Amino acid sequence: MSSAAAEAPKIATKTVVVADDTAFVRDRFKTALERAGHKAISVSSGSELIARVKADLSTIDLVVVDLRLPHGHGVNLVRALRNIDLKKPPIVVFSGTIASAAEVRELAALNVSGYVNEYTSLQHILPSLAPHLFPGDVNRRTGPRVVLGIPIAYRFGNTIAAAVTLNISRGGVAVRTTNPLEKGITVKVRFRMPMGKKDIDVESKVAWSDRRVGMGLEFAGLGEEDRGVIAEYVDSHFFSNRKA
Repeated sequence: MSSAAAEAPKIATKTVVVADDTAFVRDRFKTALERAGHKAISVSSGSELIARVKADLSTIDLVVVDLRLPHGHGVNLVRALRNIDLKKPPIVVFSGTIASAAEVRELAALNVSGYVNEYTSLQHILPSLAPHLFPGDVNRRTGPRVVLGIPIAYRFGNTIAAAVTLNISRGGVAVRTTNPLEKGITVKVRFRMPMGKKDIDVESKVAWSDRRVGMGLEFAGLGEEDRGVIAEYVDSHFFSNRKA
């Protein structure tokens, strides 16, 4: 393994507000965050969320929010958060609470950082949130991402490593590894999408790195055909989970 992989990235502790009216969701996200050394604050209503952000704006690093909270609904809830501050804290939305593609466009205009499936497995929670826990990283994937565990190979220098993906978006993949590379390193990755007929080979850059989780790889120079295959998979799975 290269010296870049051997040097463990510095880990920072973050404070995350998890806003959902379902205890099962709140508890799982709180557990995943606290196991990784972060602080998690659980709230169950829109009014409680707004009050918490107003009171602790300077110390909150991320809000993960259900758009169908009591006393706070849909895009208006996010708009209320942005009325407190236009840019912070970063906001990630539970994808199963989005009603339509039109809401996705409205949320993008409100600088929502991304989306996460509220029912994703415990081990996938941190990889989904990791890019948003570090606001200084300019290469975060802001588009929808979906859980996907497929084999992936990546080459850096003369070293070839194998791992498993954790999630994928149109712009990149998260990879589970105990030896993540440093942010900014360029690698060549190869993987095959489910039901795919050929491998996808694409140069990528390490966009984030956390030894508790793995690393995020941002695609560069993805071919049109491969881009279409990935986009079709992401789009077909993103709205597959709905909250009644």
